[in-house]
Amino acid sequence: MSHAMTTPAEDLLFGLTRLVDLPGLTAAAGAPLGPEDIGAIIEEAARFSREVLWPNAQAADRHGAVYENGVVRVPPGYQDAYRGWVEGGWQGLPAPAEVQGVATGGQALPQSLWMAVQELVTAADMAFSLCPLLTAGAIEALVEYATPEQAAAWLPRLVSGEWTGTMCLTEPQAGSDLALLRTRAEPAGEGRYRLHGQKIFITYGEHDLTPNTLHLVLARLPDAPPGTRGISLFAAPKVLPDGSRNALRCGGIERKLGIHASPTCIMLFEGAEAELIGAPHRGLNAMFTMMNAARLGVGIEGVAQGARALALAEAYAAERIQGGGPIARHPDVARMLAEIRAITLAGRLLALEAGAALDRARLLREEGAETRVALLTPIVKSWCTDRGVDCASLGMQVHGGMGFVEDTGAAQVLRDARIAPIYEGTNGIQAIDLVARKLFRDGGAAMRGADLGSAQRRPAPGRRRRCAGTRHCLDAGPGPGQSRCRPGFGQCLSGCGGLDARRLDAGPRRRRG
Repeated sequence: MSHAMTTPAEDLLFGLTRLVDLPGLTAAAGAPLGPEDIGAIIEEAARFSREVLWPNAQAADRHGAVYENGVVRVPPGYQDAYRGWVEGGWQGLPAPAEVQGVATGGQALPQSLWMAVQELVTAADMAFSLCPLLTAGAIEALVEYATPEQAAAWLPRLVSGEWTGTMCLTEPQAGSDLALLRTRAEPAGEGRYRLHGQKIFITYGEHDLTPNTLHLVLARLPDAPPGTRGISLFAAPKVLPDGSRNALRCGGIERKLGIHASPTCIMLFEGAEAELIGAPHRGLNAMFTMMNAARLGVGIEGVAQGARALALAEAYAAERIQGGGPIARHPDVARMLAEIRAITLAGRLLALEAGAALDRARLLREEGAETRVALLTPIVKSWCTDRGVDCASLGMQVHGGMGFVEDTGAAQVLRDARIAPIYEGTNGIQAIDLVARKLFRDGGAAMRGADLGSAQRRPAPGRRRRCAGTRHCLDAGPGPGQSRCRPGFGQCLSGCGGLDARRLDAGPRRRRG
């Protein structure tokens, strides 16, 4: 039996070259990337993910990160995998080559291409992928807000992967409500500060992959006004320039449902030396540069876990013989596989569209592109992660009882996928962001006009659902009425997620099966 199916790498190449037209976009920006160039990068990322990361993912999950006497060790195999990541130059793929006259070593390649690489790496091993994701976010924040001296000191090391970066926001009493943040920064003279406080849920806050980690930390200055307007951003390295250890440490790692190989750290800042990033009391502006990049990355995690669930489920269904043939031929199993495949492809292409909008904003300064990125970010983050959990659950169902035990790997996918709807602002917060801020900012104009391609080729039902959802949310109004927007939010996502089959058939597709 033959099916018109494609690999994730083939889908990503098709999406980048035929749907978002990355070759045309980069040519217009004066730095052309042809389909062959894009294909070579995607194929090499797929090879690294397939040969280096995927075979070790289950063993790394079983071993987990280990904390002993203040030291965190990652699972066996991660050291070699990270070395391959660095030697391949992957961390610097989207980073600018130069910042304020400082050569960073970045390749300045498009964000949409980086997002495609992220998906392949995350599908192979989500726990491993979280370290490069946070480092990329730190790079984004420093590119925008670092002084030339800070850029020279930190960016080349982060871009190369010699150092890693973290994002230190959450405290025990301050999760989504950062106004409750208590970590304080005391001036120490000569532009230095001393940080005092505790941060929790810090991904790769301590590890043995690199000799140094740069922590980006939200804290309050002594004269800070109350609330979120009094928060500043600081950078504190694990190891100071003179080689001495900074006054910060890991107080333990969390025992979690999933992503066991990724150390989720309690970080204690005990007078740690730090530098101010950006203007005083404007730390959230800088941090949200990092967080918005991370939100798109988390959306990709949902897509990637759907892709991993599909790969495991398809392989199992093709080999499991029941009723005289492989269960892949059973109608209900075939339906589940088709559902996972369709959802994952829709999320994949939606994420690429968000990445391409970011590229149009940065490379072409295209009018309306920034608005489009702002609109798509909460949609990609929430829809893709919610559906990623659904796909992981369906993948387990395809395995039947064997999916509920750990040996097949289906259970790990569901455990790992479950964090993504919580990460970087829960999906309920994403709904509030979309409905209360993005829709009302322009009266719903951007949402009504949102499209993955030519409006003339958009199926009418998708447009109608999106417009009906937008009207529902606008009629409910901001504030307390937001809870009544939930049905409208779903309609908005449904309308945006509708892909025109004619566009998917717009070019030749290789077959496997």
